[in-house]
Amino acid sequence: MARRRYVARGVPGGYRIRDNRGRRWWGDLYELCPDDLVAELNGGADPAKITALLKRYRAAKR
Repeated sequence: MARRRYVARGVPGGYRIRDNRGRRWWGDLYELCPDDLVAELNGGADPAKITALLKRYRAAKR
């Protein structure tokens, strides 16, 4: 299995998405682990699905 580009990492206060190719953090700090968002980023990367998932996780933070 090839290395995944995006991985959810636990950090103090929640989870962040790590971009392994760019060697930087991607997106916001999430309280819940964004498994389906990471799967979409590593898979098909459909912009509409990614946008919907980002909105869902941002709403969950409030």
